[in-house]
Amino acid sequence: MDKYSVLKQYFGHTSFREGQEKLIDAVLSGRDALGIMPTGGGKSLCYQIPALMFDGTALVISPLISLMADQVGALENAGISATFINSSLTPEQLDQARDGVRCGRYRLIYIAPERLDSDSFLRLISERRLSLIAVDEAHCVSQWGQDFRPSYLRIAGFVESLPERPPLCAFTATATARVRQDIREKLGLRGPVEVVTGFDRPNLFFDVRRPANKTEALLSLLRERREKSGIVYCATRANVERVCFSLQRAGVEATRYHAGLSEAERRQNQEDFRFDRKTVMVATNAFGMGIDKSNVSFVIHYNMPKDLESYYQEAGRAGRDGEPAEAILLYAPGDVATAQFLITHGEREPNNGEEGGRREQDLRRLEMMVGYCKHGGCLRGCILDYFGQEHGAGCGNCGNCCESYVESDITVTAQMILSCIRRVHDKLGYYVGMTAIVSVLRGSRSRRIEELGLEGVSTYGLLRDRSSAEIRGCIEYLENAGYLFVEQEHSTLRMTERAGAVLFRGERVSMSVRQDLQQESRRERRRRAQPAAHWRSEPESDLLMALRALRTNLARREGVPAYIIFSNATLADMAARVPRTRSQLLEVPGIGAVKAERYGDLFLEEIEKYADGK
Repeated sequence: MDKYSVLKQYFGHTSFREGQEKLIDAVLSGRDALGIMPTGGGKSLCYQIPALMFDGTALVISPLISLMADQVGALENAGISATFINSSLTPEQLDQARDGVRCGRYRLIYIAPERLDSDSFLRLISERRLSLIAVDEAHCVSQWGQDFRPSYLRIAGFVESLPERPPLCAFTATATARVRQDIREKLGLRGPVEVVTGFDRPNLFFDVRRPANKTEALLSLLRERREKSGIVYCATRANVERVCFSLQRAGVEATRYHAGLSEAERRQNQEDFRFDRKTVMVATNAFGMGIDKSNVSFVIHYNMPKDLESYYQEAGRAGRDGEPAEAILLYAPGDVATAQFLITHGEREPNNGEEGGRREQDLRRLEMMVGYCKHGGCLRGCILDYFGQEHGAGCGNCGNCCESYVESDITVTAQMILSCIRRVHDKLGYYVGMTAIVSVLRGSRSRRIEELGLEGVSTYGLLRDRSSAEIRGCIEYLENAGYLFVEQEHSTLRMTERAGAVLFRGERVSMSVRQDLQQESRRERRRRAQPAAHWRSEPESDLLMALRALRTNLARREGVPAYIIFSNATLADMAARVPRTRSQLLEVPGIGAVKAERYGDLFLEEIEKYADGK
């Protein structure tokens, strides 16, 4: 079979996505390869198709158990023999997997990089001819990335120790130029064919919101998405516990995941989410890297992550099936202090004496993350700028592009803020942070303000008629515009030379203020701004709901997640095409020969019922 036949037979597609064919051809010709492709861009096909065309067994090195289980389940459902070897297996299951490896039963074997230290595994794998080695989440090899794993540094030595070196290919969704260089060097790639398809996810709607009460805002968002599956990320275990409890008390089908839970509970909660027994997963960043659950419709960050790489990777777990999805960040200034604490006091792996440089880089990346949260322009463009990708002026599919802005003269307010910073410094002899400045301007009677004697400064209470959020918004604008800067170590506000022009030389300050449009919903604005292909303009049809119900029943009967049977995108296309024959069913993207044979008659019968009832 050629690569197109394999693509159709097992995966149900007739053409490759951008970048896939070039990477597949490189591996098939014996070359090493490096693919930087967005989440949902089809990285796995770039090694799965060569694995099915080569003789021997492909070894896939993957960081998380959940990824292995998802991908092996999907491969088996498509009629491809595959297995994983990791700590989740019982002794009996491990023996069965080893026996299968010895007799050449599997075309692909998934392992964690830590297995490369196991003598028993090395003896086992030496008995097989490796057709290729694929490294997933390859950014984990770089200490300058957000997910550095020292175990990834052992991969190059393992590859070189093999009697016959197979093609080595590496894939990731998020990698700056420096991280890509680390991947090439530390994995020992030899003249790799490199493909960077870009970092954009057109189906993702990005938004940053600043609610007065995050829990109430989160509940409101989840009520609007009651029938959908999503992830809520929190910065700390304590927040996961608190948020999950609040959601459950409000009737949300939520579960939790963090490193403080027992392995058994984490596994059970993860399975509940995978199988849609729970629709919302509340988790720290310990959950999710490589999660292959394709029907995640939204990712909400309850707290701001420490860097844009982490944010983009976590946000990218929504919409893997290509359907419209949302990535919403609930921002509060307190998130910055939490992130700074985690950077400064968090546990780190040894990194050859470069601890100071790593921490400084982490703090710079945090500044860029904060810049995204405060960004007044296109949010997608801000992300793409970070990764060095060119883009248009606006995307039409983010919160800032879909809202209207009005220009507001804030000169007087700016003068009050700048004067307050100066007066407080003169009073105390040192600078303070935003919270203290806001408290003085609003005339707070808090113990700290009274202890510092700040109720006596001339700017005390000048903005008592304004909300804390409004004042903070003005301060953040002044920072972005270059009138203020934040000294990172202590998070204190300081004026720049430019501030003098506003205080003493009559310079005017105008700020663009985002306004909620009352005449049409955000969803309608998104639909109008996006090409028609990206958004379903009508509610789900009766046929689509019937197909979803059939898929759910089949998944329960077979004990697999629903998206393993067919993705949401495949079902939507099936409902739009209304196929009446097996050959017509095979024209639906995502339905290959094996799945058509296994499920085709059942879905065609359901379609027949719909057609007869019209």
